[in-house]
Amino acid sequence: MNESFLQRMAASSQRRLDLAKAACSEAELLAAALAQPAPPPLTLSEFDIFAELKLHSPSEGQLATQHLDPAVQVTSYARGGAAAVSVLTEPDAFHGSLERLESAAQLLANLQCPAMRKDFLVAPYQVLEARKAGAGGVLLILAMLDDGVLAEMLDCANQCGLFVLLEAFDAEDLERATNLLGRRPPFSTAPVLIGINSRDLKTLHVDTARFANLADRLPEGFPAVAESGLATAQDMQRVARLGYRAALVGSALMRGGQPELCVAQLKAAGEEAICRS
Repeated sequence: MNESFLQRMAASSQRRLDLAKAACSEAELLAAALAQPAPPPLTLSEFDIFAELKLHSPSEGQLATQHLDPAVQVTSYARGGAAAVSVLTEPDAFHGSLERLESAAQLLANLQCPAMRKDFLVAPYQVLEARKAGAGGVLLILAMLDDGVLAEMLDCANQCGLFVLLEAFDAEDLERATNLLGRRPPFSTAPVLIGINSRDLKTLHVDTARFANLADRLPEGFPAVAESGLATAQDMQRVARLGYRAALVGSALMRGGQPELCVAQLKAAGEEAICRS
């Protein structure tokens, strides 16, 4: 049987984890992570944009032109009103790195905007890596993690004061999230958000109908984030009317030019839809 994209990414992430652990113990990393300055908190409004720094996509190829300056891109996102900036750290399919996350987090700290590590994380150690790099949050993919590991990673994020974007693809994921979060005490330091990704990371196929199909299954009490396949003001209005309170936008912002203006316009469109509903 051919491996899915998600399985390949999980295996690659495990190899990176093994190499990192050989170079630095988890105890040493924890001490270094907690010694870092606290990241800016995630501040949510009526509708928010999680703007993504994504230089390359396995489905769309190169997204960043040779003239794109990552530093300018992430600061433009923050100045446009992004609630957080998602930074890819997966090196092979997305051409990301922890060094790029660290650089972005340093710039964003001055603008009081948290960076979020987006990767295929498989262990608490990688949550600590994010905190050490200055991130204010991490993305965790339900389909990659069993309940035991996921609980450990949520605990680690809470210990580090990191928000979590918990990513789901289907009703089964959402049922698991509801059950797991319902058994846990509330996060004491940062929120948990529930993301619905319209891109199936097993096949890379996008189905934006998933936003509507899963809207009534979203766990109560956790802000919902629509992810992938979103580019326009009309897209923001549509997901906002469905009950989503944020959208994660990457490719459209990387390719569109004027990222500060684009973020502001997308955020305003979502807010307008909520005000009218």
